[in-house]
Amino acid sequence: MDDAGRYRLTLTLDGRWVMDGWWWREDTATSQFTGIVGKHGRPGALIILVDTGTGAELHTWPDEV
Repeated sequence: MDDAGRYRLTLTLDGRWVMDGWWWREDTATSQFTGIVGKHGRPGALIILVDTGTGAELHTWPDEV
């Protein structure tokens, strides 16, 4: 876990890092994930939300990854 927050969102486009975000609250992180998908979800994008406390991937876009 990082001091920036427990929940980490990473956005890559065509395999290259574009951005990431950190939040302490899962509900805030999930809301941000939904917004990022709505804004940046397109072919070639990969968006992943991870609970760094457990290592579990909570949400992934697109779903078929």
